[in-house]
Amino acid sequence: MLHRSWRAVFERLSSDNFVPLDKLAPLIHGAHPDEVELFLNDLFRKGFLEQEGFSTLSDYPFVSIIIPVRNRPAQIEACLHSLSQLIYPSEKLEIIVVDDASTDNTPQTASTFPVHLISLKKNKQASYCRNLAARKAGGDILAFIDSDCLADPLWLQELMPAFKDPSLCAVGGMVDSYFVESALDRYEQVKSPLIVGLRSRRSSESEKFFYVPSCNLLARRNLFLKLGGFREDLFVGEDVDFCWRLQDAGHYVEFRPAGTVYHKHRNGLRPFCRRRFDYGTSEPLLLQLHSERSKQMVFPPGASLFWGMAVLAIIFESVPLFLLCGITVLMDALRKFTRVTHRGIPIKFTSLFLAVVRTYFAFFYHCCAFVSRYYLIWSIFVIPLSPLAFTIIMGMHLFAGSMEYFIKKPRLNLFSFLFYFSLEQLSYQLGVWWRCLKNLSFNAVNPRVTWKTPLKGM
Repeated sequence: MLHRSWRAVFERLSSDNFVPLDKLAPLIHGAHPDEVELFLNDLFRKGFLEQEGFSTLSDYPFVSIIIPVRNRPAQIEACLHSLSQLIYPSEKLEIIVVDDASTDNTPQTASTFPVHLISLKKNKQASYCRNLAARKAGGDILAFIDSDCLADPLWLQELMPAFKDPSLCAVGGMVDSYFVESALDRYEQVKSPLIVGLRSRRSSESEKFFYVPSCNLLARRNLFLKLGGFREDLFVGEDVDFCWRLQDAGHYVEFRPAGTVYHKHRNGLRPFCRRRFDYGTSEPLLLQLHSERSKQMVFPPGASLFWGMAVLAIIFESVPLFLLCGITVLMDALRKFTRVTHRGIPIKFTSLFLAVVRTYFAFFYHCCAFVSRYYLIWSIFVIPLSPLAFTIIMGMHLFAGSMEYFIKKPRLNLFSFLFYFSLEQLSYQLGVWWRCLKNLSFNAVNPRVTWKTPLKGM
């Protein structure tokens, strides 16, 4: 039942395509405009509403922009130049550059801009640099950006209104590819690990692995320092660890498809593979540090039975098993149709049957994606032992890659996409397995299997 105080708002939304926020807030008698905005933002994140543009602030907070850098004179110059174009009150802004013991003219280049430059004598890595700058910062909000990134002029203006929500501790924005010319550039445009998504998302109990990357991360300074900042013994994955610790402390982290920074990714094959390997090494370590975040794979009984029989039917070329696969889908759909109609929900059997088929293929896709992500490398070793196993693993990998291609819609042909996709998967899982073997911990590649049973009454 819709509360009567909100009826006018939804009537207005249903009568127009887009309605300015300042026209909606007065329709709720006695409600503060920020409360109205927070409620509508929640509906937007859940997909019930669409949003154009961004809200504004009457009083912008003081922001400290923090940039760690080492041996990147050209990149830091371009980054600082982009920050000089920010549309944000200059009196509410400071830029802190921490030079991590560069051996070239990086500090001299940074010093030509109006920044607070901190120069280290020994190489300490990015997390140490960010934490040091955070302690010296004067801003209420810390805005982290990497030296190989360029900020959009509206970067801060688009993300800062998120902090109207007092429960929000950190927010991240879009990370887009700066390079767009080569085939690898176009692959990175849709498959970069720095891309969180295209819709707003917020951390929750159901999203225990949610994080936003540190190259575009804004955080409340007091809470950042209270949690100890970034873990300085992590070479990669420190942003993941920080966001998880924030959530464990009861705070919210949000992603907004706005406030864009443009990342100059590694656009050569060797550095591309090396970076994916590095990312892979961080996963087992992160799961060790956060043991409560155990991976799990949910196996629905109907879909599991269907695909198990389908594989056996292919191996043994059994027509009866193929027929049993069809009967399994039909019986599962009939069972669900009976229970749904018993509840008085009007639905056509064909619609529910197609929905069941879609869930079966979604389950198959997730299984293929898992095998492609963590077990593709082992297909090389099973060739002499079992050509059939090799064929199955490769088939699952190519299916997962093809689905990614049609979902992401890159400006690439399918074969080029699958080439880079295969390189990425192999590089990443090589890093995962290397760290697993080094630590003798295999949680990253050995998820907890659970069987999804129907809810009572379903």
